[in-house]
Amino acid sequence: MVRPVNFGFNEQTAGSNAFQKNGEQTNVQQKAVLEFDAFVEILRANGVDVTVVNDTAEPHTPDSIFPNNWISFHEDGSVFLYPMQAENRRLERKVFNTIKEVFDAKQVYDLSYFEQQNQFLEGTGSLVLDRKNKLAYACISPRTNLEVIAEFCKLSGYKTVPFHATDENGKAIYHTNVLMAIGDRFAVICLDSISDYAEKTLVKEALQKSGKEIVAISFAQMNAFAGNMLQLESKSGESLLVMSETAFLSLKEAQIKALEKYCKLVHSPLNTIETNGGGSARCMMAEVFLPVKTASQKA
Repeated sequence: MVRPVNFGFNEQTAGSNAFQKNGEQTNVQQKAVLEFDAFVEILRANGVDVTVVNDTAEPHTPDSIFPNNWISFHEDGSVFLYPMQAENRRLERKVFNTIKEVFDAKQVYDLSYFEQQNQFLEGTGSLVLDRKNKLAYACISPRTNLEVIAEFCKLSGYKTVPFHATDENGKAIYHTNVLMAIGDRFAVICLDSISDYAEKTLVKEALQKSGKEIVAISFAQMNAFAGNMLQLESKSGESLLVMSETAFLSLKEAQIKALEKYCKLVHSPLNTIETNGGGSARCMMAEVFLPVKTASQKA
């Protein structure tokens, strides 16, 4: 997780992110840091091993709090760096050297060269990964390009489940991880956002064939970031489903019961971050599957 130093509304991303709102601007950075720190403490209190990397003031990166868009870590020891649409978001990769000092990566695949071709794939925002079954669900958008996905799949061994999705106003949804989240035995998804019958069927069948119970959410719940969840495992092996307070409060009792069969639900208030950044809990966490470097490796 990346602790922000200059968080705020990003004009460069606002055009394609309908979740982002240029609202109350008073003390946004201070409020965001309070929300960030409280979120980290809640995760740690639930047994999650959290590595916090501090952002730098220069160059200015207002969205650095959302690292899952530019980096992903994988069980085979590989790391992927992704091409970002907004120029100021490309600068977020500046903290990668700090990350490399902590974790032992066997292989780094840098896809950022696609930026020169105006083709983008924004990490696990664009790709919702079923890691066990090596499936990458991808809502195609200006930030999620099929050619870059094909390169990711070639390097990683994943297969793509591509589709198109729009919000209730017909606007293309910019990131897959705002409409769906995949756990080991369940999937939370706004099926109403996939209007094409064939594509909706493709997604549902892929989820069902891989043994997922589908927990459907509405447009209103999607807008409350109920699709932006992440399943984590605590140090004791407990399964946790992490989300914002806004997302949790939008869930109905039956949905909560369905999810609690598989995970303990963990939530934290992220109102300032959600409003100004257009992202939520899942976007703030880049899950790591790499070993920590030993003292001799660091030396």
